Amino acid sequence: MSTPDPSATPARHTPLHAEHLGLGARMVPFAGYEMPVLYTGVVDEHQAVRRVAGVFDVSHMGEIELRGERALQVIERVITNRAVKLEDGQALYTCACNEQGTILDDLIVYRRRATHWLVVCNAANREKMVRHFAAQALRRCELEDASDRTALIALQGPRALEIAARAGGDGPALGALPSFRLREARLGTVACIAARTGYTGEDGIEVFCAAADAPALWRALLEAGRELGLRPAGLGARDTLRLEARLSLYGNDIDETTNPLEAGLGWVVKLDKSDFIGRQALLRIKEQGLVRKLVGFEMSGRGIARQGYPLCDPSGEHIGTCTSGAPSPTLGKNIGLGYVPVSMAEPGTELLVDCRGRQVGAVVVKTPFYKRPES
Repeated sequence: MSTPDPSATPARHTPLHAEHLGLGARMVPFAGYEMPVLYTGVVDEHQAVRRVAGVFDVSHMGEIELRGERALQVIERVITNRAVKLEDGQALYTCACNEQGTILDDLIVYRRRATHWLVVCNAANREKMVRHFAAQALRRCELEDASDRTALIALQGPRALEIAARAGGDGPALGALPSFRLREARLGTVACIAARTGYTGEDGIEVFCAAADAPALWRALLEAGRELGLRPAGLGARDTLRLEARLSLYGNDIDETTNPLEAGLGWVVKLDKSDFIGRQALLRIKEQGLVRKLVGFEMSGRGIARQGYPLCDPSGEHIGTCTSGAPSPTLGKNIGLGYVPVSMAEPGTELLVDCRGRQVGAVVVKTPFYKRPES
């Protein structure tokens, strides 16, 4: 047994930590927090989200608020997408890049009002992104790291909005909320902000509330969905769900060694907008042409691709790396994402995945692997 390091930073807890322990969750360290990886099992939780709904604690995510007449100017300088087009109560997905055009983080930016913006960043990047925004906000607008006072709960699945309606308050009205819109609401007895966004490939909402109110909201949602089959879901199911939907995970598929064009995120890069950090580098990358692309692949042989496994051409030459991989509970196949040369990025291209010294066949496929049925 190793001796505990007295200098090690203790893991943070979200406001729902006691709720997870009470539900028997298996807890793991993640991005500086102790988080639930599963409750009843990854496959069970995954299938519950695809068939009915799941509720996730995502309070570890970072929330940065910007206020003032020049807040939009700061946002536009930092992000690759175009926030100026947003209306009150609207949101967008974007990246923030460094001067080299590689990805500092992927974000959702919410316009609450013309002078009040909310940015949600990844938990592991919270301090980095607060510093990055603060450098641009200096003498321009007010900035607050609101992460510790804010809880975030995601309710996702085909019956998520029905469950929100059963929770009472303004729940019944949330079904009329368009995608990537948000509104102030009351769910059960809890005042919150509900946004029709998510990270699972399913319909649903993400709900912001005061940290102290999170346990009451969590219990209200679980109770409202109990008879329908709602499940609490952990990081394990969140990962397989987002992978099926081909949603990038920072630290796996994107990071400061990747640019949004090669990562398939060119649609959130508006090179014709006012200057933003990384724009000149991205213009050069586009002009020179991409060297590699992030692709999806299915295993044609018996094996599971995992992050870091080498990707090879049919002759066995190492040509790329798997960034994410797992069995797909929905499709019943083993799937993955990885970077390969542009010449090998077309669907139908055959690859080999080096699974711990054993080369297993795979084929590049169109993504997303899973797309929810049209309602």
